[in-house]
Amino acid sequence: MSSTDEKTPPGIEALPNDHSSSMAASDNLDSAWAFLDRHRDEALRLGASTQLSDVDIAVVRRKVDWHIVSLMFLCYTTQFLDKVAINYGAVMGLTKDLKLVGSEFSNVATFFFVAYLIFEIPNTYCLQMLPAGKWLGVNVILWGVATASGAAAHSYHTLLASRIFVGIFEATIGPSLLLISSRWYTKSEQAVRFSFWYLGLGVGQITGGAISFGFQHLTAGEVTLAGWRIMFVVLGCATVVIGFLTVWFLPDTPMQARWLSDVEKVVLLRHVSVNQTGVENRTKFRWAEIVEALCDPQIYLLLLSTICLSVPSGVVTTYSATLISHLGYNSKQAALMNMPSGAVSIFFILLVGYGIRMQSHRWAWTLACIIPGIIGGALMSFMPTSNKAGCLAGIYLVNAITAPLPIFYAWTAANVAGSTKRAFAAALVSGSFSIGNIMGPQTFQPRDAPDYRPAKLAVMGSLAGAALTTCLLFCYYYIENRRRDRSSSRKESKDSDLSEEDLLSRERWLNITDRKNSRFRYVY
Repeated sequence: MSSTDEKTPPGIEALPNDHSSSMAASDNLDSAWAFLDRHRDEALRLGASTQLSDVDIAVVRRKVDWHIVSLMFLCYTTQFLDKVAINYGAVMGLTKDLKLVGSEFSNVATFFFVAYLIFEIPNTYCLQMLPAGKWLGVNVILWGVATASGAAAHSYHTLLASRIFVGIFEATIGPSLLLISSRWYTKSEQAVRFSFWYLGLGVGQITGGAISFGFQHLTAGEVTLAGWRIMFVVLGCATVVIGFLTVWFLPDTPMQARWLSDVEKVVLLRHVSVNQTGVENRTKFRWAEIVEALCDPQIYLLLLSTICLSVPSGVVTTYSATLISHLGYNSKQAALMNMPSGAVSIFFILLVGYGIRMQSHRWAWTLACIIPGIIGGALMSFMPTSNKAGCLAGIYLVNAITAPLPIFYAWTAANVAGSTKRAFAAALVSGSFSIGNIMGPQTFQPRDAPDYRPAKLAVMGSLAGAALTTCLLFCYYYIENRRRDRSSSRKESKDSDLSEEDLLSRERWLNITDRKNSRFRYVY
């Protein structure tokens, strides 16, 4: 043990010594290690205090919540509003004004997600090599411009073009928020924070219904533009403003947070080091980590689960207002009657977020949301349309399946390590969300109107598949952790020349993947 290690307070993980400082120059070390190396005195002073009286981590965490989660919430809210604007536009006269026929409206919804899916590929590289916060903010601005441009659509093809561009720029939202969240919180803290910014979905549903209702009261004599066109412009401009706020106020890493002191940054980095997933490493794009991700069973289970959950999500995102209008409600009523869907989403998202924070068991909470979703699908499918209350209850209950989606985002952030592998996995999971949303609208065929029975049955079938893959994912994590526990003693004997504190500290900030890190444990 070096003399530096002997000065480290008992029970406190070792900080960079001369040997590790040389390692900091290596491109295999996380950038957070270099910051801790430069602020070694503060870290040692804090480590010597068992109470951390100088800085309370709870106070630091509240600062992070206000500055980070609030911006991510706004980004996700506007993303959802811009995404479902076409849903509300459909009952506001968009299809009539643009003379859409046959499957053209479904195609517009589908190709939005096709563009979303395709551009997850370059997103993998961009999120690895560019500042995540700035990349997110620029894309928010651009999709706001694309949304506002949709107001100028005068035909099927012009509307399709505008929605494709919205999909291109929105492709970064899921993986960006996933990676940014994982840099500021421990694994146990991430679930509730993912839930908070994902509340933007429920708030977007409620706000979207109110906005649609309001703009439908604009008559042709009062304005020169149709209500849905003005709605597109207003939503797009609001998104652009939030994009500029994101570029300016959202730091890419804790080390760049202007509203944290250096000592607070040290406390926060030490706090999140237990994740063993690092903060940021933009020195090299590692193709070997891409290959490892493609051979990792958990990635495929995460993808299948997300796809199965996203099929009904695509249905309710694009067609919920249409389904409600077919129950006999006019366009204004349909907009208002869709708002309780947001309340259901918010309830289940908060329930799952706090449930995981208190009891963990992500897989069990996922199943607890899938079951109401299946019941909702059954009500939608088999309840006669004359029973409006029953059909509405089914439409609302299906929104329970929005809550497990942030669980799978959080799982990806917590259980995938290695900077390139994690960026790639984030893009894949977000892309699989697109696949489900591509499939969902295509289950709505004009020949099935007005009941759309095949689409409703697809909701039930996909949710049953999600329940199965979630259980398989739990089994994989449980078995893999048990295997690592059994082999840990053998691994430790090989590393006997290093102290326990030094070994833990090095491995926490080395940019190595979850499969190569024998001390990494999966959460489930």
